[in-house]
Amino acid sequence: MSDREILRLSFLAAAGLAEATRASLPGDASTRRYERLTTADGRSLMLMDQAPAAESLPCDPAWSPEQRQARGWNAVARLSAGRIEAFAAVAAHLKSLGLSAPEVIALDAPNGLAVLEDFGDGLFARVIETGADETPLYLAAIEALAAIHEAPTPDVLSGPGGDWPLLAYDQTALQGGADLFVDWLPKLKPELDFDEAAIAAWRAAWTPTVERAAAGAAVLAHRDYHAENLIWLPERDGVARVGMIDFQDAVRAHPSWDLHSLLQDARRDVSPALEHAALDRYFALRPLVDRDAFLRDYAGLAALNEARILGIFARLIVRDGKPRYAAFMPRMWAHLARNLEQQGLEPVADWFARYVPKETRR
Repeated sequence: MSDREILRLSFLAAAGLAEATRASLPGDASTRRYERLTTADGRSLMLMDQAPAAESLPCDPAWSPEQRQARGWNAVARLSAGRIEAFAAVAAHLKSLGLSAPEVIALDAPNGLAVLEDFGDGLFARVIETGADETPLYLAAIEALAAIHEAPTPDVLSGPGGDWPLLAYDQTALQGGADLFVDWLPKLKPELDFDEAAIAAWRAAWTPTVERAAAGAAVLAHRDYHAENLIWLPERDGVARVGMIDFQDAVRAHPSWDLHSLLQDARRDVSPALEHAALDRYFALRPLVDRDAFLRDYAGLAALNEARILGIFARLIVRDGKPRYAAFMPRMWAHLARNLEQQGLEPVADWFARYVPKETRR
C-alpha cells in the first residue's frame, strides 16, 4: 500500500467515511484524481485527491515576472498548482453569489484531500449528447457568468482551507500562454521553425491584445469554463442550475475569457447561431458594457487562447504521450482562423501567413 493511499484511508476514516465504497473516475490533463464515494446509506460524494508536491509552486503575489519565470509554469501562468485550498476558497465565493459549486464536506488542505458534494454525471456535453436542447443550457451558463461579472470581485477569497489570493491574469501570464504555441508546435510539427526574429515578431503582434486584456482584468474568471466542466442541475432554480467544477485556477481576468472558453470550445462544436444568441443574452444582462469594444477584445483573447491551447495540446502529445488531443486540434485551428479575420488582429494574421504554412494548420 502506498503512502498516498494510507493518507487517503486515514482522511476518509476521520471524515466518517471509512466504510464508503470507492470508484475511481477517468483522469484528465491534470495531476488530480477523483473517486466517487458511496456511503452505506446510499449517499454519493466525491473524493478529490491532489498531492501538493505533484506540481511546482503556485505564484506568490509578490514575485516579479523574472521570479515567476524562474519558479516554473504555475507561477508564470498564475495557476493554483492544484491546491485544494484554492478550490475551497473559489467554491465559497461562488456559493455566496447563489451559484452552484460543490459543498466541501471534509478537507485536509496540507495533504491535498477533500470530500465534496457530488453533482452527478450530467455534464453539459453528455446531456446534450443524449438529445437535450443545448440552447437553454448555454444560456443558463451565460446567466451564471453574468452573475459573477456583476458581483464585486475581491482581491482575496476566503474558504474552509484559508484565504487564497485572486491574482490578475496579467501580461506575463497572457503572453506566457501565447508563447506555448511557438515553444511546442515545432516539437509536434518539425517543419515549423521559429527563430529569434519570428518569436520577437510573435510577441510584438500580440502586444495590443495582451495589454488590453491585462487592463480589463476586472472579474473572477473560472478559466476553464466549458461543457465538460459544467453540470446541469435542472432541479435547482435560476443560475443555480449550472453546477461548476474544476475552477481552482480562477483568476481576475477580462470578462470575455470565460465566454470564449464556453462558446469557442476545443472539445465540441458550438454553432455560430448559438454563439451569437449567447452573446446577445450576455449583453442584455450587462447593458452598460460597450459591446463593440468587448467584441474586439473577445476576438483577440479567443485567438490568443486558441494559440495557447494548440501549444498545450502539442505539449500533451509530445511530452506526455497523450495522442488523443490531436483530435481536438483541427477545431482550434478553425476557431483561430475565424478570429484572425477580425479587425485589429492583422499583425497576428500576418505572422501566421508568414511563418505557419496552411498545410500545417490541422
